Amino acid sequence: MATQPQREGPVYCGSFSFSKIVDLSWPIQTKIPLWPGDPPVEFETCAESEADGYYLRRVTMGEHSGTHLSAPAGFFKYGAGPKEFSAQDLVKPGIVLDISRETEVNPDYSLSMNDVLDWESDHGPVPQGSIVLLRTGWQAKWNEPFAYLGGNTVDQLHFPGFNLDTAQLLIESRNISGLGIDTAGIEPGIDTKFSVSHLALRNRMIVLENMTGLDQLPA
Repeated sequence: MATQPQREGPVYCGSFSFSKIVDLSWPIQTKIPLWPGDPPVEFETCAESEADGYYLRRVTMGEHSGTHLSAPAGFFKYGAGPKEFSAQDLVKPGIVLDISRETEVNPDYSLSMNDVLDWESDHGPVPQGSIVLLRTGWQAKWNEPFAYLGGNTVDQLHFPGFNLDTAQLLIESRNISGLGIDTAGIEPGIDTKFSVSHLALRNRMIVLENMTGLDQLPA
């Protein structure tokens, strides 16, 4: 495992207003899509209301199952873990890039620099310190794990994601603070080297995966 260089991500110091709250996470259930080789999601009842006066279950699952934040420690020996992200680190403005039309034709589609420039032509520059959320339309496949992942083994996966060069542009030229997506990984499934994950986590970015509800957010 590589060591992670020390870098502080951009800090957003503005204020927020809102008119609607949208839950972007999936409920945890036993049959959710799982990365090949990850442990299953299991629930074990430990106490029943009628017999014990309360209800209690033991839940076991992998750290990267369901909607989750990936931390640098997942790839880098001395990288930050989730507990090293402060509340200020995790509250950020966001934008949504929609490539759902492109992915209907090509499940291996990756966000291009032209896609970013097209968004900026309509909305202005990507805000510094923001999280870039990529809407691929993959949330519609969530209840069909094989369709969601595109295969049963790591070398068979097919789903869209961020192109490495585009992610580098967003990090270095737009000074963003994170990447999020409605698929199982921020890079396309065919990228078995996790190139975008390595780039983002090396730069202490927020990485959010298996999101839902991105269709309810404004651009």
